[in-house]
Amino acid sequence: MESVARSQSATGPDAPVSSEETLIYRQSRWTRLTHWIWAISLFFMLLSGLQIFNARPQLYIGKQSGFGYDNTIFEIGAENTNTGPRGYTEIFGHRFDTTGVLGWSGPAGNETARGFPSWATIPSYYDLGTARVVHFFFAWILTTTLIVWLVASIVNGHIRRDLAPRLDDLKRLPRDIIDHAKLKFHHTREYNTLQKMAYGGVLFVLLPLMIITGLAMSPSMNSVLPFLNDLLGGRQTARTIHFTVMVLLVGFFVVHILMILAAGPINELRSIITGWYRTDPPAHDDKTTERSA
Repeated sequence: MESVARSQSATGPDAPVSSEETLIYRQSRWTRLTHWIWAISLFFMLLSGLQIFNARPQLYIGKQSGFGYDNTIFEIGAENTNTGPRGYTEIFGHRFDTTGVLGWSGPAGNETARGFPSWATIPSYYDLGTARVVHFFFAWILTTTLIVWLVASIVNGHIRRDLAPRLDDLKRLPRDIIDHAKLKFHHTREYNTLQKMAYGGVLFVLLPLMIITGLAMSPSMNSVLPFLNDLLGGRQTARTIHFTVMVLLVGFFVVHILMILAAGPINELRSIITGWYRTDPPAHDDKTTERSA
């Protein structure tokens, strides 16, 4: 981020309403590039990952799996009933009918038994080999870009300056929560506390954990990192953690998009596409600074 600014005057819901509002160059080229690389990579990893999951739509805890063990915590399947085939999803022993979406889905009269529906997977038809190629290709792109970003952000001070929460940030946390609950956003240069916590959780917890669990599931990595599988409690536990991280990332994406729409989509998209971001007029009676969601 840079503090270069220029005055902006226009009309519209996303445009400045005061001559004191300015456009600042907030997102560098590198930040914008990595943002879109990660977004595209995660999109293809998600849909190809669901195709891979369809090969065995169950999750377990421990090193073993199969009919001889009772360690299943999640399952998507189909069963014959008096009214015909029905899809179900079972979570910790609680079964829910999910016909038409999970377990049993497809065009009317041509439904098939499959975990996730065809519209949610890459490729749409069952092809485990292609799904694995797509998944691993984008996984390596994501991993390489993340490592380079982490090193560069440490060197140039981006993590310390913009992402690490400070004591003042923690003091403002209750206020940030209330403001977001009221859909009241402040458009300034700095990230607010909730943003720092959310972005930090994704960049330093969820993405690394997804990469680590992905490596632990790979048989070829056993000879390179033999301790990793045991550290995570077995390959099946690693697979369960991997799936859980995926769900959390999808949840983050949904909330992120909702916050963009609520805070002003034109301004937010302009920032991540061009780098320029419209800020609020200076608050003469409030010295604190916050940043939009």
